[in-house]
Amino acid sequence: MPTKKSNLLPAVVAVGIVVGGAAAYWYFKGNFGSGASPLASAKVVPDEALMAAFISTDPRDLAQLQKFGTPEAEKLVEKSLQDFDRQVLTKSNINYEQDIKPWLGSVTIAVLPPGSAKQIQATPFSSQSNILLVLGIKNGLSAWNFSKKLKADKTVTSQEFDYKGQKITESTSQGEPIYSSILDSRVVLAPTKQAVEQAIDTYKGEPSFAAKAGIDRTFAQSLQLKNPIAQIYLPDYAAAVQQLTAANPAGLPPQTLAQLQSVKAVVAGVGVDDMGIRMKAIAQLNPHAINIQYQNSPSKVVTRFPVDTLALLTGAGISRTWAAFVDQTRDLPEVKQGLDSARRSLKTTYNLDLDRDVFGWMDGEFAIGAISSSQGMLASLGFGGVLMFQTSDRATAESTLGKLDAIARSNFLSVVPRDINGKSVTEWQVPAQGAIVGHGWLDRDTMFIAVGEPIVEAIANPSGKSLDSSEVFKAATGSLIQPNAGYFYLDMDKTMSLLASKPLSTAIDPEATAVINSIRGIGITASNPDKTTSQMELRIALKQRS
Repeated sequence: MPTKKSNLLPAVVAVGIVVGGAAAYWYFKGNFGSGASPLASAKVVPDEALMAAFISTDPRDLAQLQKFGTPEAEKLVEKSLQDFDRQVLTKSNINYEQDIKPWLGSVTIAVLPPGSAKQIQATPFSSQSNILLVLGIKNGLSAWNFSKKLKADKTVTSQEFDYKGQKITESTSQGEPIYSSILDSRVVLAPTKQAVEQAIDTYKGEPSFAAKAGIDRTFAQSLQLKNPIAQIYLPDYAAAVQQLTAANPAGLPPQTLAQLQSVKAVVAGVGVDDMGIRMKAIAQLNPHAINIQYQNSPSKVVTRFPVDTLALLTGAGISRTWAAFVDQTRDLPEVKQGLDSARRSLKTTYNLDLDRDVFGWMDGEFAIGAISSSQGMLASLGFGGVLMFQTSDRATAESTLGKLDAIARSNFLSVVPRDINGKSVTEWQVPAQGAIVGHGWLDRDTMFIAVGEPIVEAIANPSGKSLDSSEVFKAATGSLIQPNAGYFYLDMDKTMSLLASKPLSTAIDPEATAVINSIRGIGITASNPDKTTSQMELRIALKQRS
């Protein structure tokens, strides 16, 4: 793959030569290890940077991943590393484990404002991109030895410039120049000379990314990630999105820009813990621009679902969220037009009021689930579905169910009452085939609608363990932030087993299958601790290596 070689190899060679120069100086001074934290590295990043990403090179963090995975996934990772070595490093006789890993202390990648549309669309390390790298050196002798090895490469040319007393080196290999400078025990690199000059200005006292208004709170946000692998900071989310999408001739509509202003800053990260991979994001919100605040969900409805549930989405307060959504989109003509059209259609065709009959009574917890089943009409599909709602307005909910029953009758279905374990259930039946849908009340406030007769019975008359006792469910959701707005849960083993029996399974790439098969389950949640903060957390529970 020659394009990868031409883009990355010059950067690797330039990094090695410049790092060696830094190492030769700092090795004799014995001053290494500074710049190893996100905040320290951000002090040499210009304050106009749109975002910065801090990537850990600590082998202790990365080693945690080695506890997980299937043999197939392990082979895929090994192949990817071998491909990288072959495509990028082999030509210069570089070995990552021996030549780079011993001295590389930290990596920070900053995105500076684009000067043109070309820069936005360019690849990293091309002369058009506007990326700034900050590399920390943890071992001077190893870096110096690496530099000596690269200097033997006769295809690399370099020249030096003076900028405000700091040396800037231009290194060229295969026609791609890389500019760099040594700032204490850190090296800054960029595909443009101007970006390095900006970093030097920052180092000498110009405003830095670390000193940007509000960034202290952003950096201080506690993601509480064990073994963090990467962290990303966007101190001005709206400005970053606006500038990075400036290449689009149409630009962003004013309404979209107004929505972006609701998010002030974002910090996100990825780490590895005892169960697998954990991703977190915290957003600082403009309290005057946010009308939708999610209601905390106790997730008691989880106990209503059987252990063989494939997927589940839970939450609370649909009616409240719907009302806020309608209010917040009044100034968006396309959305308002779509809602008005939906209201007219439902009222005319089914005599249903979208706001009152559909969403108005859904003020408690809710759940949408998929449950494995190979019985009856579900045999060919492999699963059935459930909608479950808690409400304080049972009268309106029963009125809506009555209207739905009338629609079923008008479509030649038999609407038949049935008693299941003392619970009154109404089924929509197809003659000689059985029920396709059933609905009823599990208690005074909790109603359900289920697809497939086996699922109706599993919900109305549960037997066996419930989902909250599942080891996979506990691994995927057990340690997610509390309180929260609910969960999205996916049992990957059950899902892949289902897909394996379907023609769709052949469409999944073998490499993707290897990765998916190493996952036990996925859990996602979100919360609003207050009007100025929104949090999201994703947990990927991985299989332990056997």
